[in-house]
Amino acid sequence: MLAAILFDLDGTIANTDPIHYQAWREMLIGYSMEIDETFYKSHISGRTNPQIVEDLLPQLSPEEGAKFAEEKEALFRQKAKTILKPLDGFSEVIAWTDTHQLKRALVTNAPRLNVQFVLQVLEIKEVFHTVVIAENEIAAKPDPAPYQVALNRLGITAEEAIALEDSPSGIRSAVGAGLRTIGVTTTQESKVLQSLGAFMTIPDFTDLQLWTLLNSSVEEDVACLG
Repeated sequence: MLAAILFDLDGTIANTDPIHYQAWREMLIGYSMEIDETFYKSHISGRTNPQIVEDLLPQLSPEEGAKFAEEKEALFRQKAKTILKPLDGFSEVIAWTDTHQLKRALVTNAPRLNVQFVLQVLEIKEVFHTVVIAENEIAAKPDPAPYQVALNRLGITAEEAIALEDSPSGIRSAVGAGLRTIGVTTTQESKVLQSLGAFMTIPDFTDLQLWTLLNSSVEEDVACLG
């Protein structure tokens, strides 16, 4: 029985990664680091700021690293405020979950200020029954903890939900929590996400595979009740 859909934020609900890439690129140039998209995908996408800063700028003190991360996220928000939009089909999926009375959770590694910003810009602040921000939990993705927290808050088991993720760390987190996980190919190739455990990949929420899965899950639930 499908009872809930759990969504990642960056790269899943909205294709924020090109904006994050530009912000990281501009910030790192100040430290004589030139990055390209391949480097961004392998070293930055899906990870938390403390992890990234520790890896890329180990010379910074914790305080300096935190300040750098804050400035980078402020730059992201400045760039994103006029161009951010949800992936195609997202509003239709939300409407479908309302029709079929499914619960919704947001599970993200994004910093709190970014989460609040994106939800406000996309006008989806009231969409989720629970929001799990990894920096407030015992561990961030790729650890399964954020998804386990979401399941506990919703009062459901992993078998009753599916997750949507775009990054390797997110796929590992959701699969590690026992969730059937769909990969969204905004930041990675389909074969990469499938190799990490995604059972299906989609480019956005208009994909026929997704709708076939959702509608069949509801039909199965009705058949079980019958």
